[in-house]
Amino acid sequence: MSLQNCFYQDLSNGHENVPILMKDDVSRVDFPVFQYSPENVPGPGCATDPSEVTIPGCSCLTHSCLAESCSCLQTYGQTYDSSGTLLDIRSTDATHCKPVFECNALCACSEACSNRVVQRGIRFRLEVCRTKEKGLGVWTLEPIPQGTFVCEYAGEVISFEEARRRQLIQGPEDNNYIIAVREHAGQGAITKTFMDPTMVGNVGRFLNHSCLPNLLMVPVRVHSTVPRLAMFAARDIDAQEELTFDYAGCLRHQRTVELPTQSAFALPTNTHALKRKACHCGAQNCAQFLPLDLSVINL
Repeated sequence: MSLQNCFYQDLSNGHENVPILMKDDVSRVDFPVFQYSPENVPGPGCATDPSEVTIPGCSCLTHSCLAESCSCLQTYGQTYDSSGTLLDIRSTDATHCKPVFECNALCACSEACSNRVVQRGIRFRLEVCRTKEKGLGVWTLEPIPQGTFVCEYAGEVISFEEARRRQLIQGPEDNNYIIAVREHAGQGAITKTFMDPTMVGNVGRFLNHSCLPNLLMVPVRVHSTVPRLAMFAARDIDAQEELTFDYAGCLRHQRTVELPTQSAFALPTNTHALKRKACHCGAQNCAQFLPLDLSVINL
């Protein structure tokens, strides 16, 4: 995909480390109006500000934290190698992955610490383009190694009541972006986070579903107890590939985190919106329809 003789603009308006490219003609045709934010923001009913630092930090004075001396790594375990690659990355049909906690603003280690990955933001050149049957999508313009952080699925953190209200007012042709994350914290405790990038979000809102995706969604905690929904490469990804993840949210975390086995996306209860939408991912194992989860409505 040559960038020569094309007019591009930065979808992120300078909010990311590298521009999120988008051809000028794409932005002029039925492009959704939203506010770009590289990180989660508090929305209606949000009980905890995602930007508030609520997790204790380590006292490491080294360039990069070591498992034998870092309180963060000793408490939560080491999830990245020395290059910042997710250690427990597996194929997208895997059902387990360790929970991820990064060093944070209260930590004494350097910004270059290998336990600081998602917080450093996007590092690869991405482009938002139109597809034939799926609307807009996201492509990578350079190769991405397996286990590498790609981008977040960021948006407004809202309450269950607000998520339900937004679902109920959606029409049959409206795109639904709300994702519900349920995390098992032990002894029957369940933490629920509802995220919606419809009005405030980042490039993650344009990622399409695939029944054989090349990205894996992993909840990552950095400064706050509110998880950041990070996308990691589930395999080596070539340049010019469309980036996709599984809307079914089948990822489950050992010890701490569990996501629903059905779609992480919940749909409205009106008759028209409940009709299954066709899947156009083209995968050999395609289920023919996008995943359907009514948990936000039925809880």
